Amino acid sequence: MKEEIVIAGFGGQGVLSMGKILAYAGLMDNLEVTWMPSYGPEQRGGTANVTVILSDSPISSPVLDMFDTAVVLNQQSLDKFESKVKPGGTLIYDPYGIHHKPTRTDINIVPVDAMEASLQMKNSKTYNMILLGALLKCRPVVGNDAVIRGLRKTLPERHHHLIPLNEEALRKGMELV
Repeated sequence: MKEEIVIAGFGGQGVLSMGKILAYAGLMDNLEVTWMPSYGPEQRGGTANVTVILSDSPISSPVLDMFDTAVVLNQQSLDKFESKVKPGGTLIYDPYGIHHKPTRTDINIVPVDAMEASLQMKNSKTYNMILLGALLKCRPVVGNDAVIRGLRKTLPERHHHLIPLNEEALRKGMELV
């Protein structure tokens, strides 16, 4: 098994955090992992993306041109990464703020109303975990328990009281697919 994933959006949407949690979850499931973030100096509000590779065998390079799965959170990222999903791959996107929907017919396109769901949960910080839940429903590369253990590793201890809310968001994302 080898899954090559890109997560892309604006800084402040939790793109890098989602990738880091996914990478830690892979480690918790004893997988080989790479996590390679990319963002501009402006961070919040600027573009950000992260490449995560999860594999049951050694990974030769973290640098990729094509991806098995792309999770895109804004139009700019959709424009950039739609063409970089391998045929037969999966593109997950939040339609909120997307003006030109994906057009490819050789990939699995999964719209997830994560912004709306995070507003229903009354917490915008659940946005990235909702999308992570959707990703794991489409591509179950790590278990939910590994994600929660990964969350414990990435969240500062002072925020561990938010883990149940994040767990709920993960389940919500799975339900939306």
